[in-house]
Amino acid sequence: MTQELTGKVALITGAGSGIGEAAALLLAKQGARIGALGRTESELQEVVDRIKQEGGDAMTLKADISSPEEMQQAIQKVEQQWGRLDIVFANAGINGVWAPIEDLQPEEWDKTMNINLRGTFLTVKYAIPLLKRQGGSIIITSSVNGTRIFSNTGATAYSCTKAGQVAFTQMAALELAKHRIRVNVICPGAIETNIDENTTKRKIEETEEPVEFPEGKIPLTDGQPGRSEQVAELVLFLASDKSSHITGTPIWIDGAESLLMG
Repeated sequence: MTQELTGKVALITGAGSGIGEAAALLLAKQGARIGALGRTESELQEVVDRIKQEGGDAMTLKADISSPEEMQQAIQKVEQQWGRLDIVFANAGINGVWAPIEDLQPEEWDKTMNINLRGTFLTVKYAIPLLKRQGGSIIITSSVNGTRIFSNTGATAYSCTKAGQVAFTQMAALELAKHRIRVNVICPGAIETNIDENTTKRKIEETEEPVEFPEGKIPLTDGQPGRSEQVAELVLFLASDKSSHITGTPIWIDGAESLLMG
């Protein structure tokens, strides 16, 4: 079977687990060389080792996506190693603190903004010079929250970053089109990942609005969450030439969850 991404180089943030890990493994199987970026060296190394065991090529990039210096250094390492960059999957992010607006602290707001929105900006900003050389694809992970769903009490900071990523995608898509760089954004619903481990929920019951749903939260799968591998397949499509005329587009991957809950 022909590998769709042979000869291409992909930078994947949040590559140590969940959607980022699944995307790294799948894109590597399709021939891409993977720059696996994250904050936990041991997780990244496990992913890189798996890719190499299956005959692929990958490297770890330990960096904080909210740090300009660290992201510049990471991109430089990609250039030094492979001399090009074709695919950027800006996937890393946190849920952060979910709390009523009056209870949410400014530093908690700032942390979510810095990682999710500033981190996306920095990832894309420093990748652009390499992408311009031959064109490429940027994929950004947003969410159903802030784009179709607004009933998750306390998720104000998180939802604002996710809405911001959609606007950023559409601005960037138009700006970068002349350089043959496509920019798209995926909006997952409930997916089996470990992002909930970095979520703090505080006093949300105080402002919660009762919402009644039909039985089964996710219609397409009888209430079961999606899998990271399913999202990775969408990432592969957007990274490949099969989506060569798609840019500036949000794509929801949620089994119709957001249509029910929006």
